[in-house]
Amino acid sequence: MEAWMLIAFDSTQQALRTEMLLEYSDIEIDLFPTPKEVTAGCALSILFPENELPTVVKIIQEENVEIKGIFIKNNLEQYENIEM
Repeated sequence: MEAWMLIAFDSTQQALRTEMLLEYSDIEIDLFPTPKEVTAGCALSILFPENELPTVVKIIQEENVEIKGIFIKNNLEQYENIEM
């Protein structure tokens, strides 16, 4: 089973902008309510497959997208922030 990662945002505008950028790049994503254990200023997060991480990070950096962080679920089913 493929692991999914989560991008959290401080604003809905950045979440929707990122959704558009990733869909344009043909990355499979899911707009998702931000889990309560992930502190963010926006109620929307984006889920994406872990194998797309290098492409997602490149797009975020090239397009100067403001994010709260990128998270992955650990073995305890808790979200951990990863360093970019």
